[in-house]
Amino acid sequence: MSGEPSALAVVNQLRDLAADPMNRRAIVEDQGCLPGLILFMDHPNPQVVYSALLAVRYLAECRANREKMKGELGMMLSLQNVMQKGTTPGETKLLASEIYEILQNASKSEAEEAEAAASCRRKAQFFLGGTNKRAKTVVLQIDGLDDSARRSLCEEALLKIKGVISFTFQMAVKRCVVRIRSDLKAEALGTAINSTKVMKAHQVVKKEDGAEVMLPLQEGSDVVVEENTELPDYLPEDESPSQEPHKAMSRLGSMQDGAGWLNTAANFLSRSFYW
Repeated sequence: MSGEPSALAVVNQLRDLAADPMNRRAIVEDQGCLPGLILFMDHPNPQVVYSALLAVRYLAECRANREKMKGELGMMLSLQNVMQKGTTPGETKLLASEIYEILQNASKSEAEEAEAAASCRRKAQFFLGGTNKRAKTVVLQIDGLDDSARRSLCEEALLKIKGVISFTFQMAVKRCVVRIRSDLKAEALGTAINSTKVMKAHQVVKKEDGAEVMLPLQEGSDVVVEENTELPDYLPEDESPSQEPHKAMSRLGSMQDGAGWLNTAANFLSRSFYW
């Protein structure tokens, strides 16, 4: 069994593949991956459940996927179970609720179908919709976000904040898109990132004319950063394949390499439906 990947490694890789818009249609069309993600939602490891939800949320960004995802056996029921389970962390419930609402409101209108292809090719933008009024999105410009080591520091800092639901990085432009609870102040994100001593964050906002403005995130004694004690690790570095850049599947244009990993994941899932 030495060569057998763990459930967490598989679901993390599927999440990374789903982060690339070019991969989302293929993952949903695959006969094993989507059913596998549904089963992962009922896994006893909360890290696996959260990572599976992140992957499903990425897949739901593609309009053309939503009807198939909604109709997939067990999808909506599994999301409801995550939301209703008493032991589910709050951020995990919120993420499941957001996915459920997106799929529940999936429309078959011709206008949306016409937009589907363009939607799947857009550059990845994580959780930018306003589908859940209890959550909001903050875009951060991070000075010093230069490499994978700095990214890891930033991840660790954000994971400590109670109220952070999810985040994704745009390394080419040194940005991080963070989905947070509506009652969490953006200044808390700045405080956490600035605490690394090697990075400094500014908030990116758009004016009415579309121009971007960088706002400093002030630190002060009134900015309280409540540490997160419930949420499982977002990216456990000792198990995440993303530690090896040459094997990473989340970059644009990665589907040729990703197809092979999809087959590996599907084979693993077909042998592992007995958790």
